[in-house]
Amino acid sequence: MRHPTVRFRSSVVAALVAVISSVAFAQPSASPQAAATGNVLQPETRAAQALPSLAPLVDSVKLAVVNVDVTAKVSGGRGMEQSPLDRFFGGGGRPNGRESIRQGAGSGFIIDPRGLVLTNNHVVEDAVSITVNLNDGRSFPAEIVGRDPLTDVAVIKLQGKDVKELPVVALGDSEALRVGDWLLAIGNPFGLSSSVSLGILSAKARNIEAGPYDDFLQTDAAINPGNSGGPLFNMKGEVIGINTAIVGGGTGIGFAVPSNMVKALLPQLEKEGSVTRGFLGLGIQDLTADIAKALELPVNEGAIVNEVSNGGPSAKAGVKQDDVVVALDGQKVASANALTRAVALKRPGSVATLSLYRNGKKQDLKVTLGTRPDLEGVSKKGPREAEESSKARVGLSLDNLDARTAQQAGFSKTEGALITDVVPGSPADRAELQAGFLVVEANRKPVRSAAELASIIRATASGDTLLLRVMVPGSDTRTLRALKMP
Repeated sequence: MRHPTVRFRSSVVAALVAVISSVAFAQPSASPQAAATGNVLQPETRAAQALPSLAPLVDSVKLAVVNVDVTAKVSGGRGMEQSPLDRFFGGGGRPNGRESIRQGAGSGFIIDPRGLVLTNNHVVEDAVSITVNLNDGRSFPAEIVGRDPLTDVAVIKLQGKDVKELPVVALGDSEALRVGDWLLAIGNPFGLSSSVSLGILSAKARNIEAGPYDDFLQTDAAINPGNSGGPLFNMKGEVIGINTAIVGGGTGIGFAVPSNMVKALLPQLEKEGSVTRGFLGLGIQDLTADIAKALELPVNEGAIVNEVSNGGPSAKAGVKQDDVVVALDGQKVASANALTRAVALKRPGSVATLSLYRNGKKQDLKVTLGTRPDLEGVSKKGPREAEESSKARVGLSLDNLDARTAQQAGFSKTEGALITDVVPGSPADRAELQAGFLVVEANRKPVRSAAELASIIRATASGDTLLLRVMVPGSDTRTLRALKMP
């Protein structure tokens, strides 16, 4: 017997969408067709009957949506770190103290009649036991097949001899979505199983600083704690995202891992249980229009190379500091995050072609990718080190870096111009300079003291752009800032 694959007929949806766009909502009136009972008028029913229903779509996919009940161990050393985003599963905080047991519930969906279920990593991590409840009343124990904390994707498998005749849904093409397309979410919010909500795609490629590979779909379909791991459907009944996060205190702002990313990870998760990613060995930042102008580049989008790891894949290929990567294997690179994501989806050992600009000239370099180090548990960037306030021509207050300050700030260098204050709204503020940054270069020449940088700023003509290389406290990472002179 063929296992049923849950799909919705596109012709039916097309008809529904046509009705959505054409139906006008009739107002109650005292027309001859309206029946009157005393002074109470009964509205016409024709317009109401013509209103479309998404019930056929819901009926065709809901059987493949499951509830995931988890018993998990909580280690006391993790603390109560709270993200700006409230995770669906328990709101993101975890108690300190001794190891304890937590109970939780999320959502998921069946993608294979063998019992493979997709959900979020944060739903099942540290699980002692997992129980999956189907819409038809059946329940099965499940085991983790693979998980990827950095994209919050996990695959689990139902266990038992009765795992058969399972309804499944297919992963669609998230790249084909357009902002404004209708989307449908189904899940288990607050334990209310098979809850359905409707919305649109609000935005694509959102970076919410949840991890290094953020590329979220944003939707206004109502999603709440317990929806985590559940599917986000297009109007063809295909899953185009896994609901993952919401904005704390927000309404109608939810985020989903795009299906195309999930499809790229799935083979490794099934076969190996984890994801091994390609690695360039670069420190990079976004190319901005101001920096592009300062570097005299014909493009405004790309990834600037700030650092090249000694002995790393890029160093061996000849990549240099200040190179600007604009494409990977012929695919446009619009930002540093885009390059990071693209490389991460390639296998270590594979050869990639970097298209880049060096000194204004375009060239291609072949790079044999290495293996990216494990990033799970790496802390995110901290908050600004100081409040922004006053001074100077461009809004900067400067000081020399002494050995004690360098040690406290975690700088490996003991020379440079330390930014102590930035005036809000000033040219320095617009250049994204912050108090605590250490300026080590100006227009690609070393800066050894505050006086030296102040002299360079005074000598720079109005309207020119001063290209500064800065170090961030607590890190040897160096990034570029374009400071436009007033």
